Formats: sequence, structure tokens, C-alpha cells
Amino acid sequence: MSRYLITGATTAIGEAVIRALLAQEGTASILAVGVEAVRPTSVEIDGRVRYVRLDLTRERNLRHLMFGPVREHATEVVIDMASHRGVGASGPRARALNVLATRSLLALSEEHPTIRRFVYRGFGEVYAIDSSLPSRIDEAQPLDLSPGAPQWVRDRVEADLTVCTRFGMSPLSIAVVRAAECLAPRAGSQLHDYLSSDVCYRPLGYDPVINLVSIEDLGRALALAAGASAQGIFNIPGATTLPLSEIIRRSGRRQIPVPGPLMTPLYALRRAARGTDFDYAINRGRLHHGAVLDGARARTILGYAPEMPVPFPID
Repeated sequence: MSRYLITGATTAIGEAVIRALLAQEGTASILAVGVEAVRPTSVEIDGRVRYVRLDLTRERNLRHLMFGPVREHATEVVIDMASHRGVGASGPRARALNVLATRSLLALSEEHPTIRRFVYRGFGEVYAIDSSLPSRIDEAQPLDLSPGAPQWVRDRVEADLTVCTRFGMSPLSIAVVRAAECLAPRAGSQLHDYLSSDVCYRPLGYDPVINLVSIEDLGRALALAAGASAQGIFNIPGATTLPLSEIIRRSGRRQIPVPGPLMTPLYALRRAARGTDFDYAINRGRLHHGAVLDGARARTILGYAPEMPVPFPID
């Protein structure tokens, strides 16, 4: 029987992971952690799930969690998914959740008497994308280490590398799951915000291929990683691979190609006027060159293959 701790449990992806774990034989209990007062839907329908409201950026809270409820439940597996979804969250307070909370959670997990596995929900956006690199990305692809990268990217790269540096040194088995973008509401998707406008601008002369993962597939992939023992990095592609123009068309939006240099001011103006989240600086590489994650390692070791296409249009 397995016992799990899930951070970031109140997100749409967190709820998908809970549902996937509950569907597996042998799941004894799940501690679902979030900062919101509203509990995950799955908590209401299954007595194996307990919700803990907690601010993970406070070390004292984390220590109380790990050596209070986590110890009481004899938790064995940690699935860390807590991060700020929006690019508007920046500065030290954002980094405290995006990076420092993960670092502290991993360190406390290594001290814990019952925890044996740590799974970090990473992001395909950490990879560098440009014309000199392969468009099919395996786990050896260089990361975006540019000092000029937006904090949203820098934090995810730093957290990812923080976990990766413990491979082979930690008493835990550790997995980093770098997933394709999950195009869904409440999932922190930049592309979802991009498609929320009636008109979508795209760089003139470019129509990159983009791979997307559904909430169901990402939840299942994280549950498979939690139940495995293999260590390392696992790319998680989705079942939907389409040109950007087709994604826009299926979303029922108009598209206007514009010269690349105009993309930054146009979307900066949109953010200022409407309070939206899409940041062209974060997405410049894939809106010009595109990229698809190679999921061979996850397929061979975790038994994961994408099954559920992203449904269009997205609400």
C-alpha cells in the first residue's frame, strides 16, 4: 500500500494526479497540500484523501507538515508541483515558492524516516530552443541558462537543477518529470492565455509545430512516475501535435501574422490593458522554431504513452 504527499494539489493538474492515484490499486492515503481554502474536488469523494492548507514558503510550516501529518500517515512518496502559475508573480516572494520551497521540501524528505521517493513536476519550457538545436528534444537537450531569461523561466530552471543535482547523492529515488505544455484552464498555460484573445498575433513567416499534453495524460504520467522506482529525468509529451496556425483555428480565433519585432510591444500593451498573462519573451523560441519532447524514455521505463488529445476549443 502506498502513501503520497502532493503539493500544488488544488490546481487542475493536482486534481488530475489525485484522480489517477486513486484509480491505482494499492493507494492507501494521499495528503493533498495547497494554500487555498477551497479543497480539491477529489477530497470530497474519497476518504483516502486529506487536505492540508499550508503556505509552503515558510520553513516552519514545512517542518510541521513533514514531521506532523506526513509522519503520522507514514508517507512514502512526495509529488512536488507547487509553483506560481502566472508570470506576474516575480521577485523574492515568487522565487520562495518556485525554488526555495522545493529545495527545503527535498532536504526534509531526505531526513524523513518513511519517505523513499521524490517526484518533481518540471516543465518542458526549461529547454533552450533555437535554430541551432534539434526540434525533437530528448532529456540531454541544453537548458535555457540565459541570464536574460524572464524570472518565470529562470525559477523553473533553478528548481529543476536543484532536484537534478541530488541524483545519485540522495537516499531517495528521484524523478524529474519535464512535461509538455498542458493547454487547460487553471494550469498556468501561457498558450491558454495567448488563445484567450479574439485575435492572436503570430510571427510573420513562422508556423511552428507545438506539442500539447492533456490534463488527464499529465496526471497519469505523474502518477506513473510516483509509482516507479527509476531515477532520472523523464520527458512527457502529449497526444496533440499541431502547427500554431491550426491551434489558433481550432480555438476559434482569428490570426494575424506580424513582423517578429512587433510581437513584444503588442503583447506588452495587451498585458497592460487587459491584465493578461502571456509574455512573448518566454515564448519567443517556440513561436519561431517550435519543439516536440521525445518521450521514449518515459515510454520505456514508466510505461507512459500519451492517449488523450487536447479537446478544442478550450474554455
